Amino acid sequence: MLPSPIQRPSSAFIGASWAAMLIGVITYLSGLWNATMALNEKGYYFTLLMYGLFAAISLQKCVRDRTEGIAVTGIYVGLCWISVLLALLLLTVGLWNASLQNSEKGFYAMAFLLSLFAAVAVQKNVRDVTRAAPATPTEAPGT
Repeated sequence: MLPSPIQRPSSAFIGASWAAMLIGVITYLSGLWNATMALNEKGYYFTLLMYGLFAAISLQKCVRDRTEGIAVTGIYVGLCWISVLLALLLLTVGLWNASLQNSEKGFYAMAFLLSLFAAVAVQKNVRDVTRAAPATPTEAPGT
């Protein structure tokens, strides 16, 4: 059975994915910038965003690697799942205990989730575009 060819994602989907990621990350960071919370709290929420983005992209990559027959250890897949769930749990606990209005808590939660989802879509698009690109022929020696 031959593997199905990789289709290049549409330009609209690529643009929408990048726009969603930028909107999510910039919105989350602008909320942190304008927040009246202590600097250590801002650092906590910033670190959670970075950790969550890395974990979501790593999980998407290893799941896709496995479906394409690329070896990925079970422990790494497990660590990726734990990392994504831990980032979500830490955000939930942080927001639950924060002295913020409910609208602010919802703002951070939605911007965080949008950022994670969009980062996965952007990584998928980058990989699909790279794999769908025609291979460049190698030049003959001496040319």
